[in-house]
Amino acid sequence: MRMNEKVLKLMERGSKILGSKYAIMGGAMTWISESNLTSALSNAGLFGVLASGAMDGDLLKEEIIETQKKTDKNFGVNIITMNPKINDLIDVCGERKVSHVILAGGIPEKSTIEKIHNYGLQVMAFAPSQIIAKRLFKQGIDALIIEGNEAGGHVGPLSTMILIQDILLNMKEYPIFVAGGILRGELVAGLLKLGAAGCQLGTVFACCKESIAHENFKKAYFRASGRNAVLPVQLDKKFNIAPVRALENIATEEFVQKQREVLEKFEKGEVAANNGRLSLEHFWAGSLRRAVREGDTDRGSLMSGQIVELIKEERSIQEIIDQILKEAESVLN
Repeated sequence: MRMNEKVLKLMERGSKILGSKYAIMGGAMTWISESNLTSALSNAGLFGVLASGAMDGDLLKEEIIETQKKTDKNFGVNIITMNPKINDLIDVCGERKVSHVILAGGIPEKSTIEKIHNYGLQVMAFAPSQIIAKRLFKQGIDALIIEGNEAGGHVGPLSTMILIQDILLNMKEYPIFVAGGILRGELVAGLLKLGAAGCQLGTVFACCKESIAHENFKKAYFRASGRNAVLPVQLDKKFNIAPVRALENIATEEFVQKQREVLEKFEKGEVAANNGRLSLEHFWAGSLRRAVREGDTDRGSLMSGQIVELIKEERSIQEIIDQILKEAESVLN
């Protein structure tokens, strides 16, 4: 039997949905998942995903054009559902004929899913529970991502292990990709055997050789322990924030202060809940830029999953995927 044939066979459903050789997605990371990393992932046979973050339509269009110059393979665009310019971003994706749109940061409206489908693009979304997962498929999404809170960046309340048992094992007839705390190929193979269409990895690609992240940012990852990747304190349950997992530093403390300021304005009626949450999103985006682009690892956000525990050196995308396939094949044999 040819090398990796068993793994590729298990990946067939996910690979067909993504239009890639391997059913492995790159997690969308603001300031990191730009044209270079996205195209490099897709060119290596994986599925790259551009992070639109807080972009407007013009910025996203420029980034998509740059990505399309660097690859002729499929890639997706991750769009935050709370972005007030979401319809403009969808229009750009449709006009530029991006293959997939991944809706994140909230439960998308049916009209949003329909708008993307009207352009002939595939839609993927995230779900924190089986009830919402089934509702999203009923509304027409093409595939689902379940992401445990071991992951970096914006996360939900439950671990990957719980989501696997609640959603994946009860919805095997649906295409579901699993994310959060995944690196080794043995785990990828196990998830595929359990019925997953594929997996999504983020943290390991944030510090790969093709990533444009600053050297200081990458070194902070290599020095870190999984226990350093923490979630911020939520000051008031009435003002529900999307928790963001990152390596603990001064920026983590500054976010708590920023949250306090927004909460006070919200309680005084000076800011609506959605606008308040959006201002926190802008805080994270700016803080992350300081770390990723400027190398400020004290006051910049170091969004990271707990899997950083296992990442101690800079490797190329090809080295990472070769290792995953080798490990997966070892347990399948």
